Amino acid sequence: MDYLEMLKKAREKMPHVENVERFSLPDADVATGKRTTIRNFSDIAKSLRRDAKHVARFLFKELAIPGSMPGGELMLQGKIPGGAIKQKIEEYAKEYVYCRECGKPDTNLSEEGKILIIKCEACGARKTCKRM
Repeated sequence: MDYLEMLKKAREKMPHVENVERFSLPDADVATGKRTTIRNFSDIAKSLRRDAKHVARFLFKELAIPGSMPGGELMLQGKIPGGAIKQKIEEYAKEYVYCRECGKPDTNLSEEGKILIIKCEACGARKTCKRM
């Protein structure tokens, strides 16, 4: 029996493990009327491990709409579809949460002077990111 046959036999005996992501963004609970309200905004910010004000500032800028944060909600002064909000939150995560080296969400956002830095706790990478 050669090496490849032994390897194949060993892989067949190993238990099948599904690829389960441990990090998932909660879906935005959006209520639309004259204004758009994201009811679970504080939960979204907590799952991203980012300051809610920073996430809100990103959404205000990207959606080009003013808003406020009463309690744990985010109110936007206009009608915004839920799909657009979800897309912008995913863009925020890509820019300010996920490590650009290893792709893991285990990062911290810090300021050094006027520079915003993402430091990965998993691989140790440090990258600058754009300010808002």
